[in-house]
Amino acid sequence: MKPRIHPASRPVVFRDRAADVAFLTRSTADSTRTIEWEDGTSYPLIDVEISSASHPFYTGTSRVLDTAGRVERFERRYGRAATVRP
Repeated sequence: MKPRIHPASRPVVFRDRAADVAFLTRSTADSTRTIEWEDGTSYPLIDVEISSASHPFYTGTSRVLDTAGRVERFERRYGRAATVRP
């Protein structure tokens, strides 16, 4: 790496507001807010809306799609298609 062209990497706490989970990692992101971590040291705090702790793709949870209900709703709204006669 070339010297003096990369931002400084330091420990930062990211807090997921949706899952109420915080994790300490290294980052170049900066924040004026701080939080005291479990080790008693104060670190910059960055609040995020979604992280691997709350996003369904990362947590392994999935949503069940009601395809039958969608088809019935479509048919109610637009009617059944005309049948083809020989």
